[in-house]
Amino acid sequence: MTNETSPTSQAAKIALNGLWKNNPALVQLLGLCPLLGVSSSVVNALGLGIATMLVVMGSNVAVSLIRHQVTDAIRLPVFVMIIASFTTCIELLMQAYTYELYRILGIFIPLIVTNCIILGRADAFASRNPVLPAAFDGLMMGTGFAVILVLLGALRELIGQGTLFSGMDLLLGPIAADWTITVIPNYKQFLFAILPPGAFVFMGFLIAIKNIIDRRMEERRKNLEPLAPRESKRVRVTGNI
Repeated sequence: MTNETSPTSQAAKIALNGLWKNNPALVQLLGLCPLLGVSSSVVNALGLGIATMLVVMGSNVAVSLIRHQVTDAIRLPVFVMIIASFTTCIELLMQAYTYELYRILGIFIPLIVTNCIILGRADAFASRNPVLPAAFDGLMMGTGFAVILVLLGALRELIGQGTLFSGMDLLLGPIAADWTITVIPNYKQFLFAILPPGAFVFMGFLIAIKNIIDRRMEERRKNLEPLAPRESKRVRVTGNI
């Protein structure tokens, strides 16, 4: 019989929470400022998503390692310092290897420090679990956030500019210079989709789609459940028959 607390079942639960059930962007609605401000194209969304995922993973590992040495009185300041340190490392790496993309993302890279997703996972999960589960939780939460970022960026780039994967060389180098896909030739830009108000609308559609899927899955689960057997009731009969 499989133990519910086995490492495999725990990893599956962490993955499901991060990618779908408790997705930080669709369910917790955390990190919406960079989510809506940067996701005007796939390359911008992917760059910020990878940066955020690395910071979440690194912070979770560091917090898990020191969880028994940090008292409650200084817990949050220490967590913020750890997150700021990893954010600075990512910022320096982007300045060195993807400088043009770093300039485009601008203030949203340093603002990773204030992203509620990272501090929330450090306090709610990493500070209470060993290193490996904490690292995997950071990976899944960061991946869930990055997936929504990229999906939102793809929708906005497609509807706003009629292209996909434009400027991927800013992140991946010259090898990705020809990755641009022109889905709609001679397309005039739809400015609303590129601006932050358009991001609000597309984000609302994504949340609505997830809610519809969850509701249908719940209805299907209920329909597949076997009907509980009816309990027989004792009837007391009095008098003559």
